[in-house]
Amino acid sequence: MRTWQVGDVMTADVATVGEDAPYRTIVDLLAVRRISAVPVVDSFRRVLGVVSEADLLPKVELTGQPHEPRMFTLRRRARAKADASLARELMTAPAVTTMESATLVEAAKAMDRAGVKRLPVTDDLGRLVGIVSRGDLLKVHLRHDDDIRHDVVTEVLRRILGIGDDAVAVTVAGGVVTLAGRLDRRSSAEIAVSLAAQVSGVVKVVDGIEYDFDDADRFVPGPLL
Repeated sequence: MRTWQVGDVMTADVATVGEDAPYRTIVDLLAVRRISAVPVVDSFRRVLGVVSEADLLPKVELTGQPHEPRMFTLRRRARAKADASLARELMTAPAVTTMESATLVEAAKAMDRAGVKRLPVTDDLGRLVGIVSRGDLLKVHLRHDDDIRHDVVTEVLRRILGIGDDAVAVTVAGGVVTLAGRLDRRSSAEIAVSLAAQVSGVVKVVDGIEYDFDDADRFVPGPLL
């Protein structure tokens, strides 16, 4: 069962700037490309940081206002951004990045932890190969229902669990998978539902599988390694 990876949904044509890029150049680039952030890279395309609209706005907010002798940490950072003029001074660093081989779940968790809306995608040497946004991660849910059903039937039921087509009926509508049928054991039914939920593009699994034998209390975990 193939799991979608960042490389499947990322944008490979990435606008970048160097460390010495001026403030106005960055603003112009964001406007022309209709993007909200740009990676800062060195001559080897290694990602040094990211300049986002949030890094640029303090200049709009604070320019012309007097410096306050006492500032909270966040206010001091904003003041420094307002006084900055080059990418190296404006960027948020180090950049939170991901790799092409990362799963969409891993990328989503990384975005959530860092509180960012996009991640530069790098190779093993830290060189930029793309960028992935929150919107890109949602592309997995654009999969056609027929493709999702094929994966559930072929990969989950047949290949992994060895369940025949006549035992469990599978229907998919809007990414919602419904499983209906009868199996010999409760554990088999629960595994089928769990694995179906992991198929790329599945929004929800409706469990309609009945079973002949409840073996839930017969499972005894093995010793911890």
